[in-house]
Amino acid sequence: MSSNQENNQNKELVVKFEVEGQEIKLSKKIVQEYIVGSDVPITNQEFKLFTELCKVRKLNPFLREAYLIKYKAGTPAQLVVGKDAILKRAVLNSNYDGMESGIIVKKEDGTIEERQGTFKLGEEELVGGWARVYRKDWTHPIYSSVSFNEVAQKTGQGQLNSNWNNKGATMVEKVAKVRALRETFVEDLAGMYEAEEVQQEIPQQEEIIEVQADVEEQTNEAKEVSMNEL
Repeated sequence: MSSNQENNQNKELVVKFEVEGQEIKLSKKIVQEYIVGSDVPITNQEFKLFTELCKVRKLNPFLREAYLIKYKAGTPAQLVVGKDAILKRAVLNSNYDGMESGIIVKKEDGTIEERQGTFKLGEEELVGGWARVYRKDWTHPIYSSVSFNEVAQKTGQGQLNSNWNNKGATMVEKVAKVRALRETFVEDLAGMYEAEEVQQEIPQQEEIIEVQADVEEQTNEAKEVSMNEL
């Protein structure tokens, strides 16, 4: 093996793309250290899929628009997108014409009511969420409804996790919103799934990730590649 070939193998692969005028540089090491929710190593294929999603959908993971979550070796990593990133892309579509959403409750008398917003009384049972999204170029809106029991996240002991236990109405409405938005604007949102949809918790971080200096330093020992090289 020549010294040039050996040097190229030792260099870490870096993928570059632009989001809203800002250049984003991602290497496997950067994604593992700053984006993944654990120390469990990601594979080259998972790195490729994540960077491809960010590049094609113009997502900036350093602004929490996209996450790669992997908590257990031997299981596939989950690619998830923040709800605000999904809503932002829908709103920026010139055909976006508004959205309605709310919760579905079972009242004391056993009747089911679809209600706007997330307010419910203590004796009412939260059973689902719904959303309706409108496009200017369509005559009919897209409607989505979800069952609370189907999408609620639970702990390993079978109990609702803290978010779903304390803010169940907000969480189930959010899932319904994201599903309706994705169906309405598939050209902008295909492949973009929010964490609650795939039964994952987004890693908690106190502030926006600041790694640009680290990226610049690491890329001195890296080579830029296309997706086909990964």
